[in-house]
Amino acid sequence: MSENGCEYRERVLTIDTMNPNVKRVEYAVRGPIVQRAVQIERELQMGIKKPFTEVIKANIGDCHAMGQKPITFFRQVLALCSYPDLLEDSKFPEDAKSRARRILQACGGGSLGAYSTSQGIEMIRQDVARYIEWRDGGITSDPDNIYLSTGASDAIVTMLKLLVSGEGTSRTGVMISIPQYPLYSAALAELGAVQISYYLDEDNCWSLDISELQRALQEAKKHCSPRALCIINPGNPTGQVQSRQCIEDVIRFAAAEKLFLMADEVYQDNVYADGCKFHSFKKVLFEMGLEYSKKVELASFHSTSKCYMGECGFRGGYMEVVNLDPEVKVQLTKLVSVRLCPPVPGQALLDVVVNRPQPDEPSYDTFIKECTDTLAALAEKANMTQDILNQVPGIKCNPVQGAMYTFPRIHLPPKAILEAKEKGQAPDMFYCMKLLEETGICLVPGSGFGQRDGTYHFRMTILPPKEKLKIVLAKIKEFNQHFMEQYS
Repeated sequence: MSENGCEYRERVLTIDTMNPNVKRVEYAVRGPIVQRAVQIERELQMGIKKPFTEVIKANIGDCHAMGQKPITFFRQVLALCSYPDLLEDSKFPEDAKSRARRILQACGGGSLGAYSTSQGIEMIRQDVARYIEWRDGGITSDPDNIYLSTGASDAIVTMLKLLVSGEGTSRTGVMISIPQYPLYSAALAELGAVQISYYLDEDNCWSLDISELQRALQEAKKHCSPRALCIINPGNPTGQVQSRQCIEDVIRFAAAEKLFLMADEVYQDNVYADGCKFHSFKKVLFEMGLEYSKKVELASFHSTSKCYMGECGFRGGYMEVVNLDPEVKVQLTKLVSVRLCPPVPGQALLDVVVNRPQPDEPSYDTFIKECTDTLAALAEKANMTQDILNQVPGIKCNPVQGAMYTFPRIHLPPKAILEAKEKGQAPDMFYCMKLLEETGICLVPGSGFGQRDGTYHFRMTILPPKEKLKIVLAKIKEFNQHFMEQYS
């Protein structure tokens, strides 16, 4: 046989011969509905008429893409590091210049273009450790336990790689919350690990119940070896903030069941609701005494992509490990060395995030105002989102206590559920796809994050500018009314 005049040879890599674990990977945040949104954008550019003039992507926590302004000080330092000739420019404040000089001195050849050590630039790891000590009220942090990473996601996947082993009933099981951020289910599928789902309590503002952890664990022990427990706090996609008591209970549970704790804390500055406060797992662990602080293995993660920074594209982040076996730590360092190093510009950005302007420096007032305004705007939009959605018949929205998303429940009519199933779609995918086609608003169906059987949700970000967010919410309200009338 021939193809285009060339002798045809059977391909080595086909859908049947490829890694079967990859075929199990799903990532709803950039899944089919987002791909359709991109197609619609192209159709609009081609002049194809739609009932709307733009696609609003409220599907992903991409802060700057949704209009959040970069923090001036961060961009000044990065500009100086990227083009050191600007250090002679009088337009830049002296504290930005001093940060840039310090970062460049720590880089090979004084350039961001040089590789760093695999664990990350030592000076920046020292700054991260000092930041963690400041955040946690003086609890010691060892720079040697800090691993800089390509965003938090890269570090999370790296730690999961270390944890996964065994075959059959001895295969590693990892406990993840439902709803969950799809990075976790996707990574576990790729690694061939066993996903152990525990459900958050929607009726109690997505709280975490230890009895549910116990239920999920005991059931999982029948077919796998549970070894790790993942917590996202503040929550994604659910926006809850765990209480200190809850964190203590989780730590006791992990200690009793000999589970490795993974604390995804990338939204730690995004806390809005009265009475809610972020508590780091490490701080609580050490305040619980030696019985726990010397025993429980913990990896915690932070990122430059969220909070008031929103610098998603720079891919900066870090992981801190606590009580990691020294021999495993050697293997971790070896594993990260395979990828050479995290992006050095991302490391530089992380350094100024953890080494921010001080009250006696010229950039301090502007920096504080920009941070405060950004977080205040997010808090206002969180309240506005839950208030407006709860006015829509058929939608119930829990308070958005933190992070930058809401995960409201939608009560779909039986006719809509039936039509969705006839089309081979999850009912909330059917709802979200119709919303996209009729309004141009791109949301992510709850089925992409996991949810209790018989319940349906969508995730949307609160990031659009206030006036645009009002438009999004008004369109959802109008669409939902027509949808319910059509299928009632």
